[in-house]
Amino acid sequence: MLRKDTLPFPAALFLVLAVMGVAGQAQQVKIVLVGDSTVNDEGGWSPGLRASFGPEVEILNLAQNGRSSKSFRDEGRWAPALAAKPNFILIQFGHNDVPGKGTDRETDATTTYRQNMARYVDEARAVGAEPVLVTSIVRRNFTADGKIVVDSLAPYVAEVRSLAAEKKAPLIDLYTLTLEQAERLGPAGCEEIDARDKEGKRDHTHLGPKGRQEIGALAARELVRLESILRPKVPESGRR
Repeated sequence: MLRKDTLPFPAALFLVLAVMGVAGQAQQVKIVLVGDSTVNDEGGWSPGLRASFGPEVEILNLAQNGRSSKSFRDEGRWAPALAAKPNFILIQFGHNDVPGKGTDRETDATTTYRQNMARYVDEARAVGAEPVLVTSIVRRNFTADGKIVVDSLAPYVAEVRSLAAEKKAPLIDLYTLTLEQAERLGPAGCEEIDARDKEGKRDHTHLGPKGRQEIGALAARELVRLESILRPKVPESGRR
């Protein structure tokens, strides 16, 4: 005979499942971003990424202007990314690794750059985080026939793609996505996504407010496609 203060089994089971469901829905996900100025909040795509998720996703942006895969670590900026114990670490370097950036930053695409990126992947996994490699966004410089100029970023992008395949790491190919976007918009259309310097001159590398939102949304859609656990964290209005 049941005590008066005891729920029947079906009701008790329903209550437990309901509590578990609420707890599951409320589970927080932490994403850390590391990279350069094309990732940070001021001139990069992180604002659009952040805006694509609901409050259950915490995004910690550690990207810093002017950093390369070498200098970011050398300055001690990688350790806080690991210490944050995130679920995911998105890693994008390349713009400041290219020749001409100085010995404190530049790397060789096929050797030191690849080694640096591989080490980031391995160390992220060692602390239980999922590393997600991200190719650099394009510089929006056009040829006479409206195609994006293939510049010094290309070999670094190729190495990230190759490393992702070798390490079986998720890859967000923002280089391809932003190349397609830029060529679709054309030189005039890219004016809407370009940043501006203090004199109002267009900056073809960094992003203005619209660019930050649109390219961040591209990154978010790719991340959700790769990591299905994040799909419930996208507000209904942002799902496709």
